[in-house]
Amino acid sequence: MPVKKILVVDDSPTERHFMVDLLTKNGFQVVTAESGEEGVVKAKAEKPDLIIMDVVMPGLNGYQATRTITRDEDTKNIPVLMCTTKGQETDKIWGLRQGAQDYLVKPVNPEELLAKIAAL
Repeated sequence: MPVKKILVVDDSPTERHFMVDLLTKNGFQVVTAESGEEGVVKAKAEKPDLIIMDVVMPGLNGYQATRTITRDEDTKNIPVLMCTTKGQETDKIWGLRQGAQDYLVKPVNPEELLAKIAAL
């Protein structure tokens, strides 16, 4: 199924702006959330084709939000791509264990991000 609608979950206005700009220029419809909690709510309401999830956020962090989304009957089939500054191998393994399909380390290379989206 081709990815059309993407939910970007990130507490940084700068990162959200960068992602929205990049993704809309490449033909995607983008919805944003500023927290893990809002991300979980919007995942259920918007039913995006993909979720790009930051990890380091106040409240519900990206690992917890990903786990919630990938274990919920309504949202478990939505792929989650973690996109974070946490670049240790253990961080990546933990992210994938929470249900993420893939893991990118910030700063994001736009070509790499688009290639990962195309590969889903």
